[in-house]
This record gives sequence, C-alpha cells and structure tokens, in this order.
Amino acid sequence: MFEHRGMAAWVSAGLLVASALRAQQDTDYKMGQDSQFDPAVPHGSVTKHAFLAGPKSAFPGTVRDYWVYVPKQHDGEKPAALMVFQDGGGYVSTNGAWRVPVVFDNLIAKGEMPVTIGVFVNPGIVPSLRGTNALARFNRSLEYDGLGDDYARFLSDELLPDALSQGKIAVSPDPNLRAIAGSSSGAIAAFTVAWEHPEQFRRVFSTIGTYVGLRGGNEYPILVRKFEPRPLRVFLQDGYNDQNIYGGNWWIANQDMYAALAWAGYDVKKEWGTGGHDSKQGGAIFPDAMRWLWKDWASGVKAGLNPKSPLAEVLLPGEDWQLMGQGYQLPGGLCANAKGEVFFADMKQNRVFRIGTDGSVTSVRADTSGAQSLAVSTDGSILATQPNSARIVQYSGKDSEKFLTTESGAKDIVVANSGAIYFTDPMNHAVKVLDAKGKIRVLDTEVDFPSGVCLSPDQTLLLVSDMVGQMVYSFQIQDDGTLANRQRYFRLHLPDDPRGSGADGVCVDSQGRLYVATSVGIQFCDQAGRVNGIIAKPESGVWVTDVCFGGKDLDEMYLTAGDKVWKRKTRAKGVLPFQPPVVPPAPRL
Repeated sequence: MFEHRGMAAWVSAGLLVASALRAQQDTDYKMGQDSQFDPAVPHGSVTKHAFLAGPKSAFPGTVRDYWVYVPKQHDGEKPAALMVFQDGGGYVSTNGAWRVPVVFDNLIAKGEMPVTIGVFVNPGIVPSLRGTNALARFNRSLEYDGLGDDYARFLSDELLPDALSQGKIAVSPDPNLRAIAGSSSGAIAAFTVAWEHPEQFRRVFSTIGTYVGLRGGNEYPILVRKFEPRPLRVFLQDGYNDQNIYGGNWWIANQDMYAALAWAGYDVKKEWGTGGHDSKQGGAIFPDAMRWLWKDWASGVKAGLNPKSPLAEVLLPGEDWQLMGQGYQLPGGLCANAKGEVFFADMKQNRVFRIGTDGSVTSVRADTSGAQSLAVSTDGSILATQPNSARIVQYSGKDSEKFLTTESGAKDIVVANSGAIYFTDPMNHAVKVLDAKGKIRVLDTEVDFPSGVCLSPDQTLLLVSDMVGQMVYSFQIQDDGTLANRQRYFRLHLPDDPRGSGADGVCVDSQGRLYVATSVGIQFCDQAGRVNGIIAKPESGVWVTDVCFGGKDLDEMYLTAGDKVWKRKTRAKGVLPFQPPVVPPAPRL
C-alpha cells in the first residue's frame, strides 16, 4: 500500500510538472526575424475587395471579403506563383499571428520562395433579409469542412478570376507554382482543394487541421491510403493539447493524416508541438514551413507510391493514362475479343468502334440504332443492347445484324462461356438472362439501379454494380444458369454526392480483383469484397462510365469518361468472360 501511494504521489507530481512545462512551452512559440518588418527589403502591396456570389454560384447569395497581396518584384508581365489562404483576414494582417505579407516580403527578397501572389479569402455568409432581427447564414463549416470539390470549384471558377483581375497581375497556371493554406477548418479546406484538383494546386500548408467527423473529414486517412497518390507536398502542424470534442480528437486525427500520407508515399513534413487549438506554433514556424513547402519550386512536386500498397500490384511506375480518342458523344460498352482488340459503342453517334492492339481506332459499324453496351460472344461476334429500339442484337461481320430478342430495359451485358447472356435492366431493378432457347428470365429484382455486370474469373459468381448505392452485389450462379444467394458484397467508397457511388461498368482480373468504374475513379476490390485501391481518373470532374482489360496481353486497362476513351498499361491481366473459366488464387481473408 505504501509503495502504491508513493507511486501515485510521484505520478501526480510528475503530471503537475509536465502540465507546467506544457504551459511554459506554449508561451515559448515566438516569431523569428523573418516575421518582423524589415525596412531594407522591397515591400508588397495589399488591397481589400468584396465578392458577391450570384445565383448560379457553388454558394449562391454569399458575400465575403478577400485581400490580394502583390510583391514589389512582380511586374505584371512574368507569371508569378500563387498562394491562397482560407480565413484570409487572419493571415493578411501585418501585426497578427501570421503576418504573411511580412514573411513573403522577407523570403522573396532572400530568394527562399518564388515571387508569389497571395490571395486571402474569408468564408462566406448569406446576409439576413431582416437586418439585426435575424442572423446571417454562416457558410464556414459548409465550405471548409465538407468533402467534394464544391469549394475548389468556387475558388477556381469564381473567386480567383475576380481576385486576379484586380490590377496588373500575371499568375502561372503551373500547379507546381500554386500553394494553398489554412488553419483548423481552413486547413482541411486547403487540403481538399489540392486533393480534388492537383492539376491546380500541389502544395498544402495545414495547421491544427480539422480532419475529424464534422462533415466527413475523418475519412481522409483511409482515402489517402487507398487512392492513387496525387503529386502533392503537404506540411502538417498540430499540438497534443489540441481540442477533443464531439467530432473527434484533432491531435490524433492529424497524426493519422501524417501516418497515411507518409505510408502512401507523399512528400510530407510534420511539426508536432505542445499547443492547443491556436495559431501560436503555426505562426512561429510559418517562415520555415514556407521554405520547405516551396523548396525546389522550379522542379515541381512528384507523386510517390508505397511498394507495399495494393496499388503497386496493379499500377506500373511511369505509366499514366493515354488518350485513345475524344469527341465522342456517349461512349461506353467496353469489351475485348480474344485478340485483345477493344470495342466500344457511341450511343448518340450510332457507331461501334474498334481499338486495335496497335492503338488504332476504327469505326467498324454504323447505324447501330443507339447501341449502348457491347459483349463478345463465344463465337467472336458482338452482342449489343439497343435501348432506343428495345432490342438485343448480334453483329457478325461489317453489316450483318441478327435480332435476338425484344428487351426495352437492357443496359449492360455479358456472355458466359456457357453461352448464357446476362444483362441488367435498371428501370425495372432487374437482373435477367437470355438462355440458349432465346427465352428471357428475370433472375433478381432487389438491386435499386443495377448497372454494370460481369462474371468472376471462375464464372461461378455474377457481379452487379448498383449506380445509386454503395454496394456491388454478388450472386451465385446455379447449374441451370439462375442466380441464388444474393449478397451486398463489395463495399465501395462514396463521393460527397447525393447521386450515390455512380458505380457503372465492372470487370475482373486473373487474381479475382473486381474493378468498378465510379464517380471517384476506378475502385478495385479483393475477393473478400474490400476496396484495396482507387485508381485516379484521367481528368478531374469527369465521371468514369466503363472499364475493361484489353491489349494483346490483356494488361491494358481501358475506360470511357465524358467524351473520351483512355488506356493504361498495368501489372494486372484481365479475364475474358466468353472464354473458359480461370480459377484465381485463394483470397487473403
């Protein structure tokens, strides 16, 4: 008992000492010389402006102040770098916690960062129509804490064009010369902008970031690990006395973010301290953070990739998306034949195109009556769904078209080695089969919006995506071709979008991985139903509609997105459903 009381007293005393040390350390965050006004260096100018968002804005009816800093060295001719700050009023002050114009003046003069335009943006409010008798609507959490690209689009399409029209300003379009910053909710907003649009911003400064469960920010550490890494450089700061409230623990969340970014292969730096939810440490280290963030600015920021990530089992270093064709009106229905040639339909142009193994794209059929989805049959012919004509047809040769059945709701289609033709009918929530006798059977009506359909490599399972839901369904194929044992099996990651996952075309590889074209990219799952990785879309903001493997070795991934068709060389090898079944390795459970 004596030893226990002695230990308790020792621990109690230790905690008191530690608390006192933390309090002392909190006051030790002092600004250095780079944060002090230096009369000997050129000084930039700051102008204040107001922005009123119109009715078609991402945030209609909002008003906000913003400021523009232009360094003395900028002549308005040579494009400068750009850095955008959220909660801009706090950063733009020259005697506050950050003093960004002072720091920029000093570092630019020393050549330790590029000549940089600063834009400082406040969050929006929707003013009350009743004056002081009612409150305004405060948009800060909506704009900053939410996932998705609403705020990114607001900046790029609305605020920045207005800001950069103020005076004689020239800004580089190079994303390597663009940085974005914020603190707390402003920090997650900055990260989200760069995460959603790395083609616009590639450098992120984040202090006491709100990567917690206010509007979904707690999902970022997992998303960072699963998404194909973006070319971003990220600086993170937090203190272990940061807040711990209903939405989460900021200190733990920032450590999770750092661990995820480092594991995934990002260029990331952390500065942990003792402080709370304030700007003391962030303001003190700001000049050094800028030196690190802007280092080697002429050479650009590169994307990394952890060799232990499941993404490394699929992606090849140095291989990116290659544009195969554009200007199509509604491309989709990707499928490959035994040679590895890939076919796709353009529903509005009424044409079917072939991509040869040499990369050539040729129109092989015209007047296809709005063919939407294609599949290769066991004899090498092409089957097509024609929603406008309420038919499923078979193409043999250049001109031959054989009517198979009347079917108004058919969307995606796949042909098994057995000859069974499975297809989805989203308008009737149905999965159907066209058997060898030409008879259609309804097999299931429980999927809300069945879209993409494919077979497992061993052809024992039928896999069906749900465009409005989160799950991809797995059905066991019975000996008579019917389906049983339906399960909501593959769990996808959802965008911050009320339309759901957008899950559409699906395909599999020889390892049993399922690839799903979704609005956030190509999500691939292991056999156990878990998303292992998300392959980046070729272009931000464009919905991916279909995916398949082709090429002479079936190791090229093809996809349709918007009006374009793309391909990418991979480590994976596809499986053709019309060929004999392939038994994949047993899954890691």
